[in-house]
Amino acid sequence: MAGSRQQTLRFLLRKAVSSAVTLFGLAAIVFLMVKLIPGDEAKVAAGESASPEQVEAMRHSLGLDQPLPVQFASFLARLIHGDLGMSITTHVSVTNGIQQVLPQTIELVVVAVIVMITVVLPLATVSALRRDGRTDLLFRVMVVVSAGLPTFWLALLTQFLFGTKLAVFPISGRLSRGISVPHRTGSVVLDSLLAGNLFATWDALQHLILPAIVLALPFGAQLYRVLRAELIRVLAREHLTVARAKGIPQGSLVRRHLLPNAIGPAITVVGIQFGAMVGAAVLVESVFGLVGIGSFLTNAVGQKDTFAVLGGVLVIGTLVVVSNFVVDVVQLIRDPRLRAGQIGA
Repeated sequence: MAGSRQQTLRFLLRKAVSSAVTLFGLAAIVFLMVKLIPGDEAKVAAGESASPEQVEAMRHSLGLDQPLPVQFASFLARLIHGDLGMSITTHVSVTNGIQQVLPQTIELVVVAVIVMITVVLPLATVSALRRDGRTDLLFRVMVVVSAGLPTFWLALLTQFLFGTKLAVFPISGRLSRGISVPHRTGSVVLDSLLAGNLFATWDALQHLILPAIVLALPFGAQLYRVLRAELIRVLAREHLTVARAKGIPQGSLVRRHLLPNAIGPAITVVGIQFGAMVGAAVLVESVFGLVGIGSFLTNAVGQKDTFAVLGGVLVIGTLVVVSNFVVDVVQLIRDPRLRAGQIGA
């Protein structure tokens, strides 16, 4: 038992070290890419009307007159203490700026993941149970089509159909006019629940439905393919074949035998997609008028705000790495056989 625990700890330590190396490489690449963007950061920070002397003074104040390796090392030193630097355009802490917008993006992504799982799980299950039938073929065609739809066009289409024509859902913003909730977490849904305002909660969810569907659609196609393939593989196992031959009710077969044995790869996919959705939210947020990490990064890149870009990308990268790490831990805990295989690898 002790030896197994030590092996598990060593495995988790290796994952943690590889995650740290990944984030370091990401920071280095993004830092160099930002430096290659045309424009003078010092001039942006000093303002358009600044004199050459003021621009040079600002360059020295921001450390932009130092060699690139020194600038990068200085950034990493601050990063260790949780300091992402100061925005050169707003002169506000990048950490504070991200803290204000990140909960809104996380809220959107969580709702998108819930929508994706709610829709994909029954579709993939029916497809696997009716493999190569008409229903399976229809679902597969729908998935292929949905995966190929451009996000920007789909967002505008859903706004037109469900917001303008049918007037079922709001098409922009986070809350309807005249509704407000106390700011506590930055998530409107959570803040309204904490305030006991269920009307505001329902209104916030209505504002999130359309952007969540648009964000979930391309990722849902990937989850559908993985889950359907795994369900078919599990159905081919001997004990499942015997259970079906014995006439066990299909609902019981799915709940007790099929899904528990096929859900592992789906958990991995959802965990990976969670971080990717945060990065993919930029287009969705811009179309639906949501202020999140996507709009934060778009403004930062347009203004060549080095520290804001670095901070935003690092936060997204950290979410991706952490979500992958959490998925690995969950899978190791959930399946002892997988744990033994992973540790021994």
